[in-house]
Amino acid sequence: MNRNFKIVGSLILAICIIVILFLGFINPRKAIENIHQPTKKGLCWVAGDSIAKHNLDHIQAINANYISQTPFGWMDGHDSPKVVLNNNRAWWGETDKGIRHTAKLAKEAGVKSMLKPHIWLRRSGDKWRSDIAMNSKEEWTQWFESYSTFILHYAKLAESCQIESLCIGTELYQTTKQYPKEWRKIIRAIREVYNGELTYAANWYLEYEELSFWGDLDYIGIQAYFPLSDKEYPSRKSMIEGWESHIKAMKKLASKFNKQIVFTEIGYKNTVDSAKEPWTWPQDMDTTTVISEQMQMDCYAALFESVWHEPWFDGLFIWKWFHSTHAFEDYAEYAEMRIKRRAEWAKKRKRRYRPDVRFTPQGGEAMGVISEWYGE
Repeated sequence: MNRNFKIVGSLILAICIIVILFLGFINPRKAIENIHQPTKKGLCWVAGDSIAKHNLDHIQAINANYISQTPFGWMDGHDSPKVVLNNNRAWWGETDKGIRHTAKLAKEAGVKSMLKPHIWLRRSGDKWRSDIAMNSKEEWTQWFESYSTFILHYAKLAESCQIESLCIGTELYQTTKQYPKEWRKIIRAIREVYNGELTYAANWYLEYEELSFWGDLDYIGIQAYFPLSDKEYPSRKSMIEGWESHIKAMKKLASKFNKQIVFTEIGYKNTVDSAKEPWTWPQDMDTTTVISEQMQMDCYAALFESVWHEPWFDGLFIWKWFHSTHAFEDYAEYAEMRIKRRAEWAKKRKRRYRPDVRFTPQGGEAMGVISEWYGE
């Protein structure tokens, strides 16, 4: 028995020595570099009334390398066949001039850009972009002609500014489901005037799996507000498990079209139920909402741990990123001013107190998680 123990012990020792010697030949840095790293470490840029160099410095401080800019096209309602360009309600940062200046400063700072036009419904009537639908074939023809004018304007703008990526549409589910041929026609027209990458931002629910023209684009874009739990205060482990079915479906889609996937938007609020319905707007939440910076941080940690190194995944854009304009070099001062202004506005209009529910991770514990993963 003693002899057998000695033999086994010698074998274990020999194996340990071999493993140690083998690991000695591995360059740890090289091993990390061989892990898949997404190329788009993005932030959804909130347009304002100005911009300065220090705003780009703030982005680079958390290791981001991409921003998305969002101008709007305006429709009177979900069944209006006309898309209006350059409405006078737009912020300076949503105008052509603002987009050009922002893209220029970003490029000078080594930050790339995606131009991501959205449709805004003036009179929603409880409808939203995915519900856009016309009442006749003639109106559908008018809508696509109008939308083509709208998106080609921004394609030409993106080309003139050397913007690296263009999102040709966002969450227009009924239009993509019913008229894929019209969308392919739009894509061909865009490629005649724009030489950068093209994608489309499909809603996480149904649309991204049903879209038929991914093969005509350069990568698959998803508005990735996937529900991860039906509970408040879910554990990070349970949220990682919540990602599993979504990852399985996305991996299958990426393989089918041989395309990388980018989350054109993803974000989590600083609330205890952020993982239940991540898409819910803060303004739609009641006054009993419970704030939790920890929950927001855990949601982001679960996100990165689940998808960041998947070989089919090429990055994401976090909703959303406020810049401090030219007037405030310190974002904390800018944020304090906004909070004070909001409180004064609510008092003046005799509005009830609302908790400070926000999507942006700025100023919260989630910033450290994002910075760490973006800085890999």
